[in-house]
Amino acid sequence: MSAALTFSPTTTHASGDSFSATLSEELRDAVGRFVRTVRTRSGTPHDAQVDALAELDRNGPMSAAALAEIRGVTHQSMRLVVSRLEAAGLVAREPDPSDGRGWLMTLTDAGRHAAAAHRQARSLWLAQAIHAKLSGKERETIAQAIPLLLRLIEPD
Repeated sequence: MSAALTFSPTTTHASGDSFSATLSEELRDAVGRFVRTVRTRSGTPHDAQVDALAELDRNGPMSAAALAEIRGVTHQSMRLVVSRLEAAGLVAREPDPSDGRGWLMTLTDAGRHAAAAHRQARSLWLAQAIHAKLSGKERETIAQAIPLLLRLIEPD
């Protein structure tokens, strides 16, 4: 576990890294470990199919190409993922109204249920961990940090 950052915002390390650079590395590491731990301990695996379901659940119907771009994979890889999801009855293809030759992937009722079940399992595990491990003041600190984290990822 990383030690708390204990130097001022203007402190630099021998390597020349600024406080912001060090903070960013600590934050990136903590967020990554946090996400992986929540997925593992909640029993919700991280795989391409689960990620594609979550993306469709968040953003609505989209083409396999758009889904591939968002997930950072090749179009061919995403087509395989979508085919598996379609075979499992979790997504369906519908004609793209803006492209007569294209298709949009949309969640079926079963796909929406699967995405919601994964989201619920993660939220339940996290709520239990927050309740068991954090004081009231620490919970308030986490609540105050959420808007700051969201501001960091806003488009410029």
